Amino acid sequence: MLNLSILLSSLGREVNIFLVVSVFIFVIGLFLRRLRQPYIIAYILCGIILGPYGFKVVNNVEVAQNIGDVGIVILMFFIGMEISLPEFVSRWRIAFFGTGMQILFSLGVVALLGNYFNWSTNRIILLGFIIAISSSAVVIKLIENSRRPKNKLDSSVISILLTQDVVIVPMLICITLLNGKGVDTYELIMQIIGGAAIVTSMIYLFRKKQITLPFHNIIIKDHELQVFAAVIVCFGCALLASFFELSASLGALVAGVFMNASDSNKWLHDSLNSFRVILVSIFFVSVGMLINLDFMAKNLPSIIGLVLIVFTVNQMVNALSLRLLGNSWRHSMFGGALLAQIGEFSFILASVGFAEGIISDFTYQMSVIVIALTIFISPFWVGLIAKWVKFKV
Repeated sequence: MLNLSILLSSLGREVNIFLVVSVFIFVIGLFLRRLRQPYIIAYILCGIILGPYGFKVVNNVEVAQNIGDVGIVILMFFIGMEISLPEFVSRWRIAFFGTGMQILFSLGVVALLGNYFNWSTNRIILLGFIIAISSSAVVIKLIENSRRPKNKLDSSVISILLTQDVVIVPMLICITLLNGKGVDTYELIMQIIGGAAIVTSMIYLFRKKQITLPFHNIIIKDHELQVFAAVIVCFGCALLASFFELSASLGALVAGVFMNASDSNKWLHDSLNSFRVILVSIFFVSVGMLINLDFMAKNLPSIIGLVLIVFTVNQMVNALSLRLLGNSWRHSMFGGALLAQIGEFSFILASVGFAEGIISDFTYQMSVIVIALTIFISPFWVGLIAKWVKFKV
């Protein structure tokens, strides 16, 4: 009989790691299923246990993060495929008012803290931006896993999330300007051209209403070609956005919006769905790997305080904005809970701020821990608020 250890060693370390991660996710996922908790928690727990600050099964967090970033690109593509551009435009007040309130209030709260702790203006702006962004990956997953029918509140929340994803670009430009060195002229020009191209394409789509993909009649009859066509559409647009110095996720989102207006939406969704499950789970595993348990233990009171501040501020701001936009208090409180965590793109903001010297290594580590913890705690927070306001999830 073939020796299992010989077989595993012949497959290579990467396959062994993938197997171990899958087993942990499966076991923890079964347990959480009994508790009716989302699988996001299993993914992050798996990262904590197996990562460099746990049992060190995976030491190269950067590789996991890179793979996870691919998952976010696919996730944004799927989000785009759920968006009807005419409907989104009709809700522009919700998107811009909700996002604007969250950014302004986040900056205000951080400014109060910064005034007390004597922080620099640059640091206040960066940290305000970081806590103002919610997690599309978490919120979309929670909405998808919900047993309730989709409603107006879900549409409002998704509109706010999409607008946040778009404002990441000007936020990054602003952070780069804060270091006093100015923005690279080539990069700025490319971003302007790319942004103008996206706006033009959205105007075209809004007027056109419906589009047909090239070779649609051939591809729709061939499943294997569908898989490759879906990959080309998703990652081709992501690569094009990167070429113009924009977020790859933004490019995938725009591609998804175009696919929503096409008659190819269903097979594109089916072709990439399995890839999405695997790669998005790896993203959350990589988030868990960033949680340094030793750092947490040494700074636990500060971390707990910051996490509570983030959830409280984001909960109140988003609930208020949703209420002002015509939702009931019960729906607004639940929507505020959905948006209360800090998002995955805030990792990028923190990383850029650290590279530009706006924050120290300690503040960067603290930011990463707080972002990761809010993502991990988010499902529990949503469940808690739902019970408090008696909202049926």
